[in-house]
Amino acid sequence: MDVQVALDTVWVLVAGMLVFLMNLGFGLVESGFTRAKNTVNIISKNFIVFAVATIAFFVIGWGLMFGDGNGIFGTQGLFMLGGADNSPAVEEAYSGVYSAISWTGVPLLAKFFFQLVFAATAATIVSGAVAERIKYVSFIVFSFVLVALVYPTVGHWIWGGGWLAELGFWDFAGSTVVHSTGAWAALAGVLVLGPRLGKFGKDGKAHAIPGHNMTSAMTGAMILWFGWFGFNPGSTMAADPGAISHIVVATAFAAAAGALAATALAWAILGKPDVGMTINGALGGLVGITAGCAFVGLGSSLIIGAIAGAIIVLGVLLLDRVRVDDPVGAIAVHGMGGIFGTLAVGLFAQDVIAPGTTGNGLFFGGGFGLLWNQIIGVAAVGAAVFGVSLLVWLAIKATIGVRVSEEEEMEGLDIGEHGNRAYPDFVLTETTF
Repeated sequence: MDVQVALDTVWVLVAGMLVFLMNLGFGLVESGFTRAKNTVNIISKNFIVFAVATIAFFVIGWGLMFGDGNGIFGTQGLFMLGGADNSPAVEEAYSGVYSAISWTGVPLLAKFFFQLVFAATAATIVSGAVAERIKYVSFIVFSFVLVALVYPTVGHWIWGGGWLAELGFWDFAGSTVVHSTGAWAALAGVLVLGPRLGKFGKDGKAHAIPGHNMTSAMTGAMILWFGWFGFNPGSTMAADPGAISHIVVATAFAAAAGALAATALAWAILGKPDVGMTINGALGGLVGITAGCAFVGLGSSLIIGAIAGAIIVLGVLLLDRVRVDDPVGAIAVHGMGGIFGTLAVGLFAQDVIAPGTTGNGLFFGGGFGLLWNQIIGVAAVGAAVFGVSLLVWLAIKATIGVRVSEEEEMEGLDIGEHGNRAYPDFVLTETTF
C-alpha cells in the first residue's frame, strides 16, 4: 500500500469516527430538549440505534446501496457476510461488485465503515421527532427497516450510480441522502403517532413543553458541529488538502450564519433570543451546506447557512401551527434544511470550485438545468421515503403497536419502558405533564 492510500485511509477512518461521535451529540440534544422523565428512553434509543444500523447495513443495506445493479437498487454484493476481512482476496473479489464507489482507493472496509456511520445518522434523526411517546421496540424495528431497505435504496439512486446520479443530481455529503431521508421517515412516524398529550389544546393552539436541560442540548449541539467536520470533508474519501480545507471552512461559515440568523429571527418574532432556536439554527446551517459544501464559494456558504437558519425558525413555528408535534425540531432542521440545502446547489454551485462536477448554478450563469435536476431529486426522494415509511409505520402500528399507553406517557417512558430513572435522586416539584 503506497503512502497516499495510507493517508487517505487514515483520513476516511478518522472522519468516520467523528461522524460516529455525532450519535452522542444527537442523544444530548434530544434528551435536553425533552422532559426529564423520558431521558433514559432518549439516550437508550440513540445508543442502540447504531447497533441496529450496523447489522442492518452490513447484512443488506450496503449491497443495495453500492452494489452494481440497475438504476433503482444494487443487485450484486447484497450480502457482505463473505467479505468481513481485509485480505487481498476479498478486495479482489469485491472490486468489480461495488463500482459506484471504486473512485476512492481506500480499502473496502474503510469505505463500508464511513458509509455505515452515515446510514446510522439517518436513523438517529427519527428518534428525536418521535420522542416521548413511541414504544422502544417499535423504534428498533423501524430503524432496522429504514437502514436495511429504505435509506440504501434512495442512496443508490444518488451515490450508488442510480437514476438520479445519471440525471445529474448532486448531493456531496447528504443533505438529501441522509438528512432529508431521516426527516421524511420521521414525519411519517409523527403523523402515525400523533402529538404528545397536552401539546395542543382543544382550540388547536400549541402549548410549550420545555426541555429539561439546555446545558445538555448545547453540549450536544457543539458535538454535532464538531462531528460535521468529519461528516462533510470526510466525504472526499481522500486526504486532499485543498478540498478538505475548503469544505471545513464552508461548513463552519454556514453553521455560524445559521446560528446568527435563527437567533435574530426568533428574537424578532418571539421577543427573546431563544437558545433552542439558536441551536437548531446552527444545525440547520450545517444541514443546509452539506449538499453543496464542495461546490459553492465561501460567500455562498454564508448565505446558504443564514437562509437555512431562518427557515428552521419558520419551520418549527409552522409545524406547531399545523399540529405536527416534533419535540426537538428534527423535521424542520433535517427536512426543511436538507431540502433547501439540496436546491441551493442548483443556485450557488460554481464550476471553478470543483471542475467537472456540477457546473455553474443559476446565480452563476448556469441556467435552470442543475436546479431542475435538484428539484426532481428532492421530490423523488421525499415521495419515496415518506410513502414507504408511512406504510412501514402503519404495519408496525397494526402488529406490535407504535405508541405507549396514556398512563405510561404521563408517568414517563423511563419507568414504563426501561424501569429506570435518569435522575433518581432528584425531587420533581413541578408537573411534567
